[in-house]
Amino acid sequence: MEGWSEEEIKDKNLMAPCGLYCGACGVYIATRDKNEKFREVMGNLYKTKAEDTQCYGCMQSDPPKKLYGYCAMCEIRNCVRAKGFYSCHQCSQWPCGMIENFGLATGLRVMKRAIPLWRAKVANLGDEKGSVEWARAELERYHCPACGKPLFRGAKRCRACKQEIADVLDGTL
Repeated sequence: MEGWSEEEIKDKNLMAPCGLYCGACGVYIATRDKNEKFREVMGNLYKTKAEDTQCYGCMQSDPPKKLYGYCAMCEIRNCVRAKGFYSCHQCSQWPCGMIENFGLATGLRVMKRAIPLWRAKVANLGDEKGSVEWARAELERYHCPACGKPLFRGAKRCRACKQEIADVLDGTL
C-alpha cells in the first residue's frame, strides 16, 4: 500500500488502543520519514517543540525508543495497559468517560468509528489477523480520494494535489 510497508501495518506498536491508529499520525510519519519540516509543522499544531515531536507508536514496550509526550501521558493508553488489554476493543466498558470526554473532536470521531470496526475484524478473523486487517483498513482510508496519495490523520488537504479532504475523512482538528 502506498505510504506504508507491510511491516508497519503488522506493527503492534502502531495499534493505538483507542483506535487512533499511530501509523496514520502525522507525528509518527514525520519521525519515520525523518522529515524535520513536517515535524515542526506537527509541533506547531500540538504546541510542542520540534525536537520533542517524535514517536514510533504509543504501544512501544518500556522504555520506548521515541514516544510523544502526549502519548506517554495518555489516560486511555495507561488504562488499557493496567487492565492487561492492548486495545479498547477488548473492554466491555467502551466507550467510557475517557473516550466520551476526549479533548479533540476529530479524535473522538475516529475512535467511535475505529473501535467498532476493530471489534468486527477481530470477531471475523481472530485477534492477530483481525488486528492487522483493522490497521490495513485504517490506512486505506488515509489516501486522497482525488489522486490516491497517502495522507495523515487530521490532514486538511492533500499535499500532492491540494484537494480539500478534511470533511471527507474525519473533519477538521
